[in-house]
Amino acid sequence: MSLAIFDLDNTLLAGDSDHRWGEFLCEQNWASADNYRTRNDQFYADYQAGSLDMEAYLSFVLGPLQGKSRREVQVLQQQFVQDCIEPMLLDKAFELIDQHRIAGDVLLLMTATHAVVAEPVAARLGFEHWLCSGVGMDRQHYTGKPEGLPCFQRGKVVHLEAWRAQWRASEASSPDLEETWFYSDSHNDLPLLSTVDHPVAVDPDPTLRLHAQERGWTILSLRE
Repeated sequence: MSLAIFDLDNTLLAGDSDHRWGEFLCEQNWASADNYRTRNDQFYADYQAGSLDMEAYLSFVLGPLQGKSRREVQVLQQQFVQDCIEPMLLDKAFELIDQHRIAGDVLLLMTATHAVVAEPVAARLGFEHWLCSGVGMDRQHYTGKPEGLPCFQRGKVVHLEAWRAQWRASEASSPDLEETWFYSDSHNDLPLLSTVDHPVAVDPDPTLRLHAQERGWTILSLRE
């Protein structure tokens, strides 16, 4: 039994769900479009450049949810998946996921995207296990703040180590996870890609493509 880990944005999706969520908040009048869109675009550019302050970004993108109830946000999540995520879905992504499912592998979605977006998208893609950046809650209301270590860059390595320890403790009767695959498009994921048995660059950004070519990693496209 192997572990197959998948990044989300621009890997399994033809686009970035986190950035699209910011635009969606403006469209739904949950955020002021004039300033919010500009800052959202700048954070996305920082992410692409590998210089994103993830704590600052999460505080920014979660701010409009402050004081909102879980139910209010659930309604928004459903509309977001229908209007924004469905057009990003890729047939080849489902085929890749199914290849590992048929092989009997454990499937894990791992994304820096915050839980408000990641959880409904993970469910839409059919994942039972996922790791993402945490979101603060006070009883049944959102604090508008992040929670815990962001699942980003080296943070993904830390989150995966904790998840594997939990797996070993809860699945004592199951076979150990012998080999690990990780599929990603982004050079931000190099810390985790460099630790797995089978690193795979999926429609990679230029930095990751060069890194993968130099090391002989598999490069594939889910869009061609």
